[in-house]
Formats: sequence, structure tokens, C-alpha cells
Amino acid sequence: MSDIGGGRLMVLGLGCAALGGVAGWLASGLDADRRFHDYLVTHPEVLPEAMEALRRREDAGTLAKVGGEVANAFPGAVLGNPAGRHVLVEFTDFACGFCRRSAGDVQQLIARDPELKVVVRQLPIIAPESVAAARMGLAAARQGRYPAYHAALFAIGRPDAAGVAQAAGQAGVDMAAAKVALADPALDAEISRNLEFARKLGISGTPAWIAGGRLLTGAVGEEALAQALAEKAG
Repeated sequence: MSDIGGGRLMVLGLGCAALGGVAGWLASGLDADRRFHDYLVTHPEVLPEAMEALRRREDAGTLAKVGGEVANAFPGAVLGNPAGRHVLVEFTDFACGFCRRSAGDVQQLIARDPELKVVVRQLPIIAPESVAAARMGLAAARQGRYPAYHAALFAIGRPDAAGVAQAAGQAGVDMAAAKVALADPALDAEISRNLEFARKLGISGTPAWIAGGRLLTGAVGEEALAQALAEKAG
């Protein structure tokens, strides 16, 4: 009985020691949490930096879903320097007022950086006429007239049939050649590809941008885009 009782006492003692170790570990963890909390309260300036690091990590994970393919433009659907070393990807819709507002920002960026290549991805999701406007844009791109068409249609501000025809005329698009291009399934395939890119990236509206490894949404403005591009260049 004494041996059994001694064994029980030993087990009980070991159990108490284990519980004490757990309690000590918990106390240590609570102390660490308290110290961490106190540090953040004392040094709140680290919070924006930490959030920025988290945002960059999340953007990198999201962009990895599409790889470098998203920066490969449909032939001719480029603004700025087609051979530029600095690449900005824009998802746009000609029916989008925020895209129209951002057109001036993009032109300012191009003026500031002769090495800027803007890959324009048509994402016609806002209005029924968006698709026809986007398809004409791709047809214009095949003739090297995309920049002029892009500027003209946003200036007109009406991506309906009359607006598209007017923009194409102002851009110098050969309408006979455009009619042939519009019958090519490759144009619809390009739009479908852009929609798939948007799905993978979680883009649900326009404009949306890929700049310097960052995924930005909305009319963020010239300076935000320039900063993202500069960080990549640096």
C-alpha cells in the first residue's frame, strides 16, 4: 500500500509540476502579449509600416495567380512607349466614369516617364454597350490606332454606337478593315481572357491597376500610381 500510495504521490507531484509549467508558459505568453501591446501603444508609427508590409505580401500572393501573362498586351492595345521598361497594367471600361477621369492621370504619367508602357486590358462589365466599345478598341489596336481611339472615346464620353463610330472616325480607323477584325473570334477571346484575369485577381470594378507589384483599385490618382511604379523601379 505504501508503494502504491507513494506512486500516486509521485504522479500527483508530476501532474502539479506539469500544471505549474503550463501556468508559467501561459503567464509568460500573457506577459509577452502585454509587452507587445505596450510597445505598439508607445510606438504607433510602426503600425502603418506593418500594414503596408502585409498589403504587399497579400498583393504578391494575388498577382502570383496570373503571373507575367497579365502584362502581355493584346497587339497594339498599349499607351505610352510600347517598348518601355516600366509597365503599368490598366483594366478599363469605356462606360466607366472613373476610368474617364483617370485617363488624364495616365497621360501625365506617360509625360513624366518616357519608359512607361501602359498595357490596357478591356474589361467591359459596366454597361451593355461596353462590349461593342471594347471590341472596336481592339480592332483599332490592330491598326495601330488604339491610343487615338482611347482618347477620343473617353473625350466623347458616350460609348454607344454613335460615340464609338465618332471616336473611330476621329482616330483614323479604317472601318473596312475594322469590320473584318470585328468578325475575328480572337477579339472575344481577348475579352474573355481579361475577365478571367479579373476573376483571379478579385477585380470587380474599373479602373483597376497593376503597378510595381501592387494591385490598386479605383481612381487612385496620378501620384499613387507614380509612387507604386517608382518603388518597383527602385
